[in-house]
Amino acid sequence: MLDKLQRRLGLRTDSVIFFTSAALTILFVLTTISLTDQVDSVFTTASDWILKNLGWFYILGVTSFVIFLIWIALSRYGHVRLGGQNTRPEYSNGAWFAMLFAAGIGTILMFWGVAEPISHFAKPPEQGVEPESAHAAERAMAFALYHFGLHTWAIFCLPALAFAYFVYQRGLPFRLSSVLHPLLGDRINGPIGKSVDVTAVVGTLFGVSVSIGLGTLQINSGLNELFGVPENKLVQVVLIAVVTAIATASVMSGLDKGIKILSNINILMAIGLLLFVLLAGPTLFMAKGIVETTGTYVSSVVPLSFWNDTFADSGWQGSWTVFYWAWTITWSPFVGIFIARISKGRTIREFVLGVLALPTAFTVIWFSIFGMGSFDIEMNGSGGLVKAVVDEGDVPGALFAFLENYPAATLVSALSVLIVVIFFTTSSDSAAMVVDMLCERVDDKLPSPTRQRVFWAVTQGVVAGTLLAATGKGGLDALQQVITVIGLPFFVIAFVMMFSLLRALKSDYPELGRNPLTKQLEARGGTTVGPEATVEPEALIDPETPTEPEAPAAGAVKDPVG
Repeated sequence: MLDKLQRRLGLRTDSVIFFTSAALTILFVLTTISLTDQVDSVFTTASDWILKNLGWFYILGVTSFVIFLIWIALSRYGHVRLGGQNTRPEYSNGAWFAMLFAAGIGTILMFWGVAEPISHFAKPPEQGVEPESAHAAERAMAFALYHFGLHTWAIFCLPALAFAYFVYQRGLPFRLSSVLHPLLGDRINGPIGKSVDVTAVVGTLFGVSVSIGLGTLQINSGLNELFGVPENKLVQVVLIAVVTAIATASVMSGLDKGIKILSNINILMAIGLLLFVLLAGPTLFMAKGIVETTGTYVSSVVPLSFWNDTFADSGWQGSWTVFYWAWTITWSPFVGIFIARISKGRTIREFVLGVLALPTAFTVIWFSIFGMGSFDIEMNGSGGLVKAVVDEGDVPGALFAFLENYPAATLVSALSVLIVVIFFTTSSDSAAMVVDMLCERVDDKLPSPTRQRVFWAVTQGVVAGTLLAATGKGGLDALQQVITVIGLPFFVIAFVMMFSLLRALKSDYPELGRNPLTKQLEARGGTTVGPEATVEPEALIDPETPTEPEAPAAGAVKDPVG
């Protein structure tokens, strides 16, 4: 029946995954509109229970991802090249980093670059730290970088590595269920596998919807600052419609003309904004801050990775860290596929260290410049940021309140609004394409109809817009609670993903998993190597083995970045 409906609609997709995901999303939207209070109560109760009882699990889980990824990169498995030993990277290191930036951190940095440091500066998370002191500034930077540094990128990197391995080494489709193949076998094509894929689709939709909601509030705040546009539900719904329309137009225009052009332009504008703030602000103070903040992050990242606020139990971790991890992991299938698709030809070591280190380094620079600039305004300048962001709760307007202290504030604020619009447009555009890929039929290698990607782009906007229209600012709070709940099964899947990837590596490359100090090492061809011989890990990786089939042709997989 579903296949017949699919043909009538002119679609070409896995009908079970597509229609189940669409039905669940539509059901959620309709239920939220008609039973707002009841839905809010259910998710509030579930979210509160998770934050109270499982917050430690989120914190320990993400730290486990970091440890696992660093271990696997530095192990002998780090020599495995994704796509075969004769495959070389499709993109230069510079282009690769630029696309990593566009994939996951652009929207985050624009929204939280000022808001998070100044929030923790005014209200330190830890006991015994005096608010608005130099010590508070130091700890604020430590927490901001903990939230947006290695740990955030580990959440993206784990599924990205798993996708890349199972697609390029084993020829499986770009689906979340594919990464569970060593554990489930052919059952990934049955009800269990399709349930996992539906979870990936729905989670991605809601994760992107949170970002669209946050972006809408920030855009609305910027327009209010520039032109006096009122901040209300009607304006926000209209803004969501505009962003969705631009994303839809980008989807329809084609990949190279759409995402790639917008991403390249936006990266240049974002770097331009960063340099402007550095040069027009207290340059020496910021430069010193970059160095000091790097040291603060390095010395703080390990203890913060295990900090649970156990004795105070203030609930701060649930409101900040746990929400961030849950939100980020709902993005992980989307960003994971994005990163995997641009990383063919890199070794596991290059892949992991690059994905973890490069964006983290840029994040340190960004937060140091905007964070230190914020502290300078409060401690040595006119002040007002704490009052606006913390006392009045204008988190979306933090960036624009910050820019008021710089030359050409109106022009720079207008540029910032444009950057935010493009960042959220490219995120929505890319997410629509990735969700469409998650719904692909395994046996269909032809490009999917544009109408499918348009449907998902519009659906993202409808989810965010409906919630804002139904309950105003509370709608975004409600969506955050939904994300906390939806993120839980993703964490479970991510843990299983680690074991699945490790099992696949041990199965495909048994030589690399053996102790090199043993007296005898059996090579792939049955040759026994004596203890006096040296065998490089690369020599044990045979690109012609059946476990490493030729990667799918470029045209067989849709590329979110071209």
